[in-house]
Amino acid sequence: MRMSLLRRWKTRILLFLAVVGPGFITANVDNDAGGILVYSQAGAQFGHFLLWTLIPITLSLIVVQEMCARMGAVTGKGLSDLIREEFGLRITFFMMLGILITNFGNVVTEFIGIATSLELFGWPRVYTVPICAVIVWLIVVYGQYKSVEKVFLAASFFYVTYIFAGVLARPMWKDAIIATFVPPNLKSFRDQAYLYMVIGVVGTTIAPWMQFYLQSSIVEKGVTRRGYKASQIDVVTGCIFTDVVAWFIIVACAATLYIHGYRDIKVAADAAAALKPLAGQYAYILFAVGLFNASLFAASILPLSTAYTVCEGLGFESGVGLKFGEAPVFYWLYTILIVAGGVVVLIPGLPLIRIAVLSQVVNGIVLPFVLIFMLLLINKKDLMGQYVNRPVFNLIAWVTTVVMIGLTIVLVWTLRSG
Repeated sequence: MRMSLLRRWKTRILLFLAVVGPGFITANVDNDAGGILVYSQAGAQFGHFLLWTLIPITLSLIVVQEMCARMGAVTGKGLSDLIREEFGLRITFFMMLGILITNFGNVVTEFIGIATSLELFGWPRVYTVPICAVIVWLIVVYGQYKSVEKVFLAASFFYVTYIFAGVLARPMWKDAIIATFVPPNLKSFRDQAYLYMVIGVVGTTIAPWMQFYLQSSIVEKGVTRRGYKASQIDVVTGCIFTDVVAWFIIVACAATLYIHGYRDIKVAADAAAALKPLAGQYAYILFAVGLFNASLFAASILPLSTAYTVCEGLGFESGVGLKFGEAPVFYWLYTILIVAGGVVVLIPGLPLIRIAVLSQVVNGIVLPFVLIFMLLLINKKDLMGQYVNRPVFNLIAWVTTVVMIGLTIVLVWTLRSG
């Protein structure tokens, strides 16, 4: 009996290790340069008043990511593939165009993070951006799927630096915990800046590109219905870890920048620089190193996600398991996104901070369209069989969709009124 139980647990652990990766990696890339900027700005501008959003956001993120993992494991196809097959090429083309434009803003944001994080150590962007762009390109183009995934998994664990930075900032733990569970007064939503930041926090945490990348990764890794349950653990673990990191970033900035009246962060690196006199040398170094890791990590994933999405949607070969000659459109699109993203950051005089924050808000505005397609697909009995959504998953996903549409409408109204 005991041997049978041990054998069963050994099988489960081996199965989990075989499928771990896509969920954890996708969720953690979410804390990219744009994410760190938005979380830092949320803490600096509003203190603890946005912490309450992380609980419903985490729940929504788990549901949405699990839906993607399930669709990938059951159908063996990426999200773009399914949209094209079920809704036609015309709708898919416009969806891909929107994702391409949205993701390019995110790619630029990653290179902003690379440039500004290394400038904290005295290294000029004119050298660091091209070098990092080449490193990012080589990792994916000349790596096999398993080796690329190992690099990405290792990068994911570097996010623990933000937890250490948050502890070193000596936050008001009691106030932060209360604010996590108690939302502010509804009057806060009349504040245009607060509403804008709420949409930005949601947009950077549940970004549209994540759904396409996760499902494509599940398919390329070869996860099937047999490995689906283990893949769920991968997804849930990644979602919880990434939002714990987000919580500590907000708390660290609230405990230092907000309290000392430093409310305006120009780039994410400003948060690290401001931490130096307020929280000490170690917090500063940890925050800066974390920002560089997050930016380089996401600068690899976001162009990759975009290439997956567009190529699958338009019927071109895609995947890091293929050679350049086997998937030329996939690799050329990946290359162009990296080169263009790096070049934009090197152009003097561009309002990079506005581009970075706007890219996260646009994520939040575009998200409902992606969620609607996902919900229509995952509830198709002929496509998913017994793996269609349970009522509670439908409820959470539809509520997320409706709330994001509502917040966008209110934001547009306040902008118009202002």
